[in-house]
Amino acid sequence: MPGMTMEAEHNPSRPIERGAALANYAQAAVLLGGFGALTAGVLWPEFGRGALAIAVLAAAGIVVLATRIAPSMMMLIYGARPYQAGDLAQFDHITAELARRAGLRYAPRLYVVPSMLLSAFSVGSSQRFATALTEGLLRRLTMREVAAVLAREVAHAQRGDLLVLGIADVVTRCAQGLYYIGLALAALNLLRGIGGGEPVPWLSVVLLILAPALMTLLQLALSRAREIEVDRAAALLTGDPLGVASAISRLDASPGSPLEDLIPPVPARKVPLPSMLRFAPPPSERRIARLNTFQAPPMPPLDIAEGPRISLIGVGPIEMRPRYRWPGVWF
Repeated sequence: MPGMTMEAEHNPSRPIERGAALANYAQAAVLLGGFGALTAGVLWPEFGRGALAIAVLAAAGIVVLATRIAPSMMMLIYGARPYQAGDLAQFDHITAELARRAGLRYAPRLYVVPSMLLSAFSVGSSQRFATALTEGLLRRLTMREVAAVLAREVAHAQRGDLLVLGIADVVTRCAQGLYYIGLALAALNLLRGIGGGEPVPWLSVVLLILAPALMTLLQLALSRAREIEVDRAAALLTGDPLGVASAISRLDASPGSPLEDLIPPVPARKVPLPSMLRFAPPPSERRIARLNTFQAPPMPPLDIAEGPRISLIGVGPIEMRPRYRWPGVWF
C-alpha cells in the first residue's frame, strides 16, 4: 500500500467523529428514556413513584447488557459462524487495512450468516467488534462491493455508532418480552373477569402489548443522517465512492411497519435485518447520487483482486428463502 501518515488520513474526519459521538449519546438517551417512560407507565398503577426508580434501574440494566455482552454471544443469536482464515483469502488484508485507515486498534472479527439476503451488521464497540456478512451478500456481490460493505461497518465502529445500535437492539428485545407478558396478563384478566377477580390495570396491559410497536416508532424516528455520514466515511476509507454507491444499490433494506410488531409471534414482521438496524434510511437513490458527486481526498484504493467468484463451499448451508428463527429473528 502506498504510504500515508495516519494524521494526514484522519484529521479531516475527527470533527465528524466527535459530532457523531454526541449524536449517538443523545439518541441512546432518547431510546433509554423512552423505554424508561414505558416501564414507569406500566408499573405506575401498582407502585406509584416507586415505578420511576424501577424504570431507572431497567435503563441501567439495558446499558450494562448492551456494553458487556460479548460480540460472539450476539452472533450466536443469528446463527453466524466465524470466518476462518483462508475461506476468503482477501478478507484478512481488506479488514486489516480498513481498520488501519480508520485508526482502530483491531480489525473486526468476521462471521458468516447462512442467509441469502444481502445484509451486514456489526456488534461490539470501537475497541473490539464483530461483523457479520450474509452468504447471499458474499455470493452475489463483487469483491469491490464487499469491501465497500466492510468499510461501512468499520465506519460505524469508527464513529461510535455501535453503542446506540447495541442499545437499540437490547431495547427491542426487552420490548418483545414485555409484549408476551402483556398477552399473558390480558388472558389472566379475561379469566378473572369470568371468575369475578380483580383485574390487572388494563392501561398497563395495553402498554405492554404496544411496547414493541412504540419502541419501533421511536427507533425509526432516530436521525437518518447517520447513514449518509457512514456512506461518506466508507468512501473516505476505501477511496472508492463509486464502489460504495454500487454496494448500496444492491443491499436489502426494509425497516418494516411498526404495526407488524403487534402480530404474534413477535416479531412476525418479515424484516430481513437484526433489530439493531431498525431505522428508516434515506432513499438509496439519494445516497447514491451524493456518492456519485462526492470528491474523496487522495487515498490509495484498496488492493482488491476480483478474480473468480467467491467460493463458500463448507462455510454454511444455503437458505434460499428468509425464515423465522429463534428468538424472533427473520432472515
